[in-house]
Amino acid sequence: MMGQLPAAQNELINEFCIENHVPPHHLLRQIDQVLDLEFLRQHLAPFYSHTGRPSIDPELMIRMLLIGYCYGIRSERRLCEEVHLNLAYRWFCRLGLEDDVPDHSTFSKNRHGRFRESDLFRYVFEEIVHRCVAEGLVSGDGFAIDASTIRADVNWERGVAGKEILDHLDREQATRPVKEYFDALDNNEITRTTPKKISLTDPHSQWATNRKSAADFSYSTNYLIDIKNNIIMDATATPTCRLNEVDSAKLMIDHVEETFDIKPQRLLGDTAYGSAPMLEWQVKNKNIEPHIPVWDKSDGKEGMYGRTDFV
Repeated sequence: MMGQLPAAQNELINEFCIENHVPPHHLLRQIDQVLDLEFLRQHLAPFYSHTGRPSIDPELMIRMLLIGYCYGIRSERRLCEEVHLNLAYRWFCRLGLEDDVPDHSTFSKNRHGRFRESDLFRYVFEEIVHRCVAEGLVSGDGFAIDASTIRADVNWERGVAGKEILDHLDREQATRPVKEYFDALDNNEITRTTPKKISLTDPHSQWATNRKSAADFSYSTNYLIDIKNNIIMDATATPTCRLNEVDSAKLMIDHVEETFDIKPQRLLGDTAYGSAPMLEWQVKNKNIEPHIPVWDKSDGKEGMYGRTDFV
């Protein structure tokens, strides 16, 4: 006889335990073993009012964002839906079956509010790197530097000629990215030459051509990595431009030295970082030995950690 589920009904006593339903080797279990975010509340305390209703715990939002980063969930709305449905996600976020998940709009408000004012993401990142250093995961012997192109979340058709941008932007009715662009102009923070095309949605993004795709608005995510265990020591985003990548490399090396008291003996990178001014800066200012990967004809592959020539 074919079975049939009984009519849905809530039990008077719920003995369900989420802990028992998360596999022992689940990625989030491994992260949770070494994740301690107690310092968040102390760091954010000055940015919260002492009166009014209690806010959503900032640790909960950071844990949810970590899930998004680990599993490639870019949409905050979808992230909230996934945490609501997934038992492992609820366990990692310290949420019970009946606990409410924060609304997606809460993330946007905090990203561009308290989290940004307090530079929280940078603070969390540096705390994690400090722990990696303390555990001996960072050697400081050699750093690798590279950048990845990230397409801006804009419509390429919403772009105008660079010299005409101010004629199309309304300061009074501007969106947040446009207001930030005006503020950068007022503070003389934009030093790049006027590009061929500027986005009306996100003026900070750069119109650039990628070898693998057509021209589009994009950013570069720049990484400085310790090569012992591939620990990311610093990261920064810049408009896509080779000069920006080189300048960001200098800033990241300086920042790591100031923050962690670590200066690499060698720096590995592709030919984009092999300009004469960059090499001179490494040798004279930082006493760093530059390594530039070359083409290995034996297998037709080029690798940052493979064959290198001294410069």
